[in-house]
Amino acid sequence: MTNLNMAKALNAALRSSLADDPKVLLMGEDIGTLGGVFRVSDGLAKEFGAHRVIDTPISESAIVGTAIGLALRGYRPVCEIQFDGFVYPAFDQIVAHLAKLRGRSGGRLRVPVTIRIPFGGGIKAIEHHSESNEAYFAHTAGLRVVVCSSPGSAYDMLRAAIASDDPVIFYEPKRLYWDKEEVDLAHAPLASVLDAAVVLRAGTDATIVTYGPTTRVALAAANIAQQEGRSLEVIDLRSLSPIDIDLVNASVRKTGRAVVLHEAPTFLGLGAEVAAQISHDCFYSLQAPVQRVGGYNLPYPHSGVEDEYLPDVDRLLDAVDRTFEE
Repeated sequence: MTNLNMAKALNAALRSSLADDPKVLLMGEDIGTLGGVFRVSDGLAKEFGAHRVIDTPISESAIVGTAIGLALRGYRPVCEIQFDGFVYPAFDQIVAHLAKLRGRSGGRLRVPVTIRIPFGGGIKAIEHHSESNEAYFAHTAGLRVVVCSSPGSAYDMLRAAIASDDPVIFYEPKRLYWDKEEVDLAHAPLASVLDAAVVLRAGTDATIVTYGPTTRVALAAANIAQQEGRSLEVIDLRSLSPIDIDLVNASVRKTGRAVVLHEAPTFLGLGAEVAAQISHDCFYSLQAPVQRVGGYNLPYPHSGVEDEYLPDVDRLLDAVDRTFEE
């Protein structure tokens, strides 16, 4: 076990994948000499060479388009998008080509491309550096969309994503890059790591379904609720497409109440889909309507009022209280 922050755990996962498979390549703006904006690829160009850790032009469309061609030739490219809001120039390449090629070819073509996207707020940056745009890609059939939430999950999930034959959108919560924990670097990448949600904290009175940066908010709320005599179960989805709805449903059938929490706006966000599935599958077990807590349906605000925008412990506990008022 090694004590690592999330950025270092991701670096370790990239190093392991590069060492295990000579077909793995890293591509992105300033990832070689600089080591990336968040230093996730720090030292890898020196270790594996500029032919495998490739500094690209400032063109996200070209990065992903080139990665698709490389994947069709047998490589496993890992693309870094510097910030969430910078992915839009590559949107056509991702949704019209990367997501479609396997189905379009009847399964004959594989496009094992991993696209790493630092996402979300909490670092006092501006709007194109603080967005939560996961719903765009979760809505696109043919893509796996996953979100890590801790150093350990970052290490395991990134290795599994790179080893997967499917295209993977890999979201990394920026405000958790510096969180530390003990990480087992001996874990083998397993495909199931990308599909399965996990129970971060067991509880009996209500279920909190969350992912990414708001897992920390949910666990903090559960600690406070425990002091008030209320037991909250916290589920980290980890996979947004597909969703491990069976684990979620099992929890809600036990607790009878559910709150879905994420940083993205609630309007047409992932929480709407999760809430709909829970309401359909667990209708006779629910003791109150499913609640959703998230960002507001507004452009991401100035850093001075960012804390008012981001869902916090108080807003989550208010939603939990509402499930007991019905």
